[in-house]
Amino acid sequence: MSTRANFAFDDAGSQNPSSERLTGWNPALWPIDPSWAPVVQGFLASPTGQQLGQFIEQRLADGAVIYPAHPLRALELTPLPAVKVVILGQDPYHGPNQAHGLAFSVKHGNRIPPSLRNIFKEIDRGAAQAGATTGPSSGLRSGSLEAWARQGVLLLNTCMTVEAGAPESHGKRGWETLTDALIRTVADSAASAVFMLWGAHAQAKRELIKGDHLVLTANHPSPLSANRPPHPFMGCGHFAAANAWLQARDHKGLDWS
Repeated sequence: MSTRANFAFDDAGSQNPSSERLTGWNPALWPIDPSWAPVVQGFLASPTGQQLGQFIEQRLADGAVIYPAHPLRALELTPLPAVKVVILGQDPYHGPNQAHGLAFSVKHGNRIPPSLRNIFKEIDRGAAQAGATTGPSSGLRSGSLEAWARQGVLLLNTCMTVEAGAPESHGKRGWETLTDALIRTVADSAASAVFMLWGAHAQAKRELIKGDHLVLTANHPSPLSANRPPHPFMGCGHFAAANAWLQARDHKGLDWS
C-alpha cells in the first residue's frame, strides 16, 4: 500500500495541479500508512467497497470530474499510532485545485475558504486570550493543513470524493462505511484522543466513539452557523482544550499556528 498513485508529483513530492483530479479507481496505488491497511483492505474487499469502486469508475466513464486525486491522503500523512486529534469534515471541496484529501484543507497557494478562515480566527482568538503569539496573518497563512496532519491530526472527510461543482454528490455511496470503521479504529486503538465534531453531520458519529477520549462539539465553522446558538463555533475554545487535555495525559500539545 506504499506505492505512489498514478498522478504526477513534483520534485518536492507535492501533487502536480495538472493531475489534481481522480483518474481511476486504483486504491491499491494510493499510498497510505501500513497501520491503516487492515481497515482499508477489509473495506475494499467488501460488497460496499466494490460497489463504490464500480460507481466511481462509471462516473469517470461518463465524463465526471472527481476530486481529489488521492482520496486517502489523510491516511498517508497520519499513521494510526500517531493520532492525537480527529477532525471530521463532510466531503472534499468541489472546486478545481482545492481538495487534496485532508478535511478543511486546501492546497498551498489557494485562497482560504470561509470555514477554514473561521477555524484560523478561532485559533487566533484562543491564543490571544491565553497571551500567546498568534499565527501568521490571513494574507500570509497557508490553507494547507499538512503540518497538522504530520503532528497527529487526522483530517478525515466522511465522504472522500466529490464531483466538480456538486457538493455531496458521492454521499451515501459507500465511503461512510469506511470512515465509520476508521473512527471506530481510532477510538478502539488510541490510548487517548480528541474528537472535534463540528455540526450535526459530524456529531452523528458520536456513538462510534468509545473509551477514554475527549469529544468536543460545536456548530460547523461555516459562516452560516459559526456564530449561531446554542453552541457557536466562534468562542468554542476547542484548540486550547485539546492541548490542555493531551498535555494532562503526558502528550505533547499541537502547534495550531
